[in-house]
Amino acid sequence: MSDIRKKAYIARFERVLDHIETHLHTPLDVEQLAAVAHFSRFHFQRQFADFVGVGVARYILLMRLKQASLQLAFQAQRRIIDIALEAGFENPESFTRAFRSAFGQSPSQFRRAPDWPSWNERYVFRIPERKVDVQVEIINVEPIRIALLAHRGPVNQLNATVAQFIAWRKSSGLSPMERCRTFGLAWDNPDTTPPEQFRFDICGELEGALPDNPQGVVEQSIPGGRCARVRHAGAHERLGDSIYPLYRQWLPQSGEELRDFPLYFHYLNLLPDTPPGELLTDIYLPLK
Repeated sequence: MSDIRKKAYIARFERVLDHIETHLHTPLDVEQLAAVAHFSRFHFQRQFADFVGVGVARYILLMRLKQASLQLAFQAQRRIIDIALEAGFENPESFTRAFRSAFGQSPSQFRRAPDWPSWNERYVFRIPERKVDVQVEIINVEPIRIALLAHRGPVNQLNATVAQFIAWRKSSGLSPMERCRTFGLAWDNPDTTPPEQFRFDICGELEGALPDNPQGVVEQSIPGGRCARVRHAGAHERLGDSIYPLYRQWLPQSGEELRDFPLYFHYLNLLPDTPPGELLTDIYLPLK
């Protein structure tokens, strides 16, 4: 297969994945998805499994359970039955069976003590890196005072640190999510860093003085200065699709040099309130 044909083939599947991510709360069937990609419905299921690594029905189920599991972990006020119905299950019993089969925990067990490493294993697919034409703008940013919780260790435990930070935000009132921005400082590349050495900081814009707290949240700042900014549309797991072109293509051709501060993210909206396909994230690369 020529490079042009291969790119076109991949692009057709990317349209299918985008369609699934933005229509998780609507009925999805093979004929509909095959039409999105302009593939024959007779061969689509086999082609999808070869491209993604799991069958189309399994992939849709896992995406719906992903949204539901994040609601269980981060929205304690929501009832399990409401989460089950929103995920497309007819009753809590069928939801519990599917959830336990996927993650080895019942929904209530997961809510109390999520097994994040096992959870992450279910979402390892073999989807190729997308070829993205990034739109880069150079801007000047003002310093930002932040509350920061450091994550150190395997990336598959990151959600546990996120949960601690959310608990602090809700209990302290010093970084209310409805009016304070949310950031992530990406010190290391999880694809190339040994798991025990991986570093990532979860941050929220800070209001008021920050006292000592049991979560270990500390006050820091994101320095002002020049930055290259790229907007990424889609799931956080696909941020690399926008980051790699920034480093590999734009930076060498731009003549710019990097400052001694890590690449960071500004999350314009967040899971689980926003479907994965509708997430927007601004990526900042600090420049001299």
